[in-house]
Amino acid sequence: MTTEQNDLKHMRHALRLARRGLGNVWPNPAVGCVLIRDGVVVGRGWTQSGGRPHAERVALAQAGDLARGATAYVTLEPCAHHGRTSPCSEALIAAGVSRVVSALTDPDPRVAGRGHAMLRAAGIDVTENVGADMARQAQVGFLSRMTRGRPYVTLKLATSFDGRIATSSGESKWITGEKTRQHVHALRAMHDAIMVGAGTARADRPSLNVRGFDVPRQPARVVVTHGALPDLPPEGPDFGPLWQVAGDIPGIMSDLAARGITRVFCEGGGQLAAGLIQAGVVDQLVGYTAGLVLGADGRPGMGSLTYAALADARRFRLAETRRIGPDLFHRWQAV
Repeated sequence: MTTEQNDLKHMRHALRLARRGLGNVWPNPAVGCVLIRDGVVVGRGWTQSGGRPHAERVALAQAGDLARGATAYVTLEPCAHHGRTSPCSEALIAAGVSRVVSALTDPDPRVAGRGHAMLRAAGIDVTENVGADMARQAQVGFLSRMTRGRPYVTLKLATSFDGRIATSSGESKWITGEKTRQHVHALRAMHDAIMVGAGTARADRPSLNVRGFDVPRQPARVVVTHGALPDLPPEGPDFGPLWQVAGDIPGIMSDLAARGITRVFCEGGGQLAAGLIQAGVVDQLVGYTAGLVLGADGRPGMGSLTYAALADARRFRLAETRRIGPDLFHRWQAV
C-alpha cells in the first residue's frame, strides 16, 4: 500500500468518527482524529457534545505516551486560537507527534492556515487535502456557516404519491410508515435544529425532538412566527431549546448562524417550505413518498411559488433513492 493509499485509509477512519458528532457539537465543527504509530491505532477521538473537548485532545488522552512519534489524521486543520482551552496545534506539538495529515483547512478566520503553520514551525511534517471531498460533505454545515453566514438547510417532505401532506380535513397521521418515521428521527439527530412554521406548530403541536435514538444533545426547536410562541414543551432532557424567529428568510438564517447553528432540518409547513425555496437557501431536499393518492382536495406539500417560467425554478440533483419499508426515500442536492 502506498503512502497516499495508507493516508486515505486512515482519513476515512477519522471521517467515520467525525460523523458521530453531527447534530450535537454546534457551534463547533464535528471533527475526527486518529493517531497511528508503527501502523497501529494508538488513539482516536471525535469532538464531544457541546463542542468540547476537541477530537485531537480526546485521541491524545487515549494515546498517552504512545502519541510521541505518531501520525495524527485529522479531518479539519487543528485549531490555532485560545478559547476555553489552548490550541489543539499546541497539544499535538507538546505530545511529540511527528506528522499531521489533515483533510481541510479551517475557514474560521481565527485559524485559516495558522494551525498548519504552527505545526510546521515546530518541525512537524504536515500533509494537507487528504480526503478533502469527503471531508467537505461531512463538514458542510460548519463550512456553510463560516463561508456563507448561514446554516446548511435540509427541507423534508413526507407526501402521498400526488404530493399531498394531509387530507382536506387536515388528517396526516400517518401518510408514511413506521420505518420512515424512524429514518426521519435518525436525520433529525444529525442536525442542530428542527424548524417549522407557526401554522404547523399550532395545529400539530409537534415534539420536534429525537426519539428512538440515544442522543447526547437534543436539537434546537425553531418556530418561524410573528405572533406568540405556540405552546410546546419547555427545554429539558428530552427537548432542546425552543426559539422563536421572525423576519425574512435570509435574516432568519443569519440569526441562526449567529446562534451557532450549522445544520437546519425543516419539516413544514407548506408556506415555510415555499419561502425557503423562493429565497434560494435550500441545500438539500429529502422526500418520502407513500403509495396512496389523496387528490386535489388534499393539502399540498408546498405553498405557492411565483415562478413566471419553468427556467426560473431551481434545479436539484438526485443524490440517493431507495425503499424504506413501504415508502420511497429520495434525496436531492442543490446544483
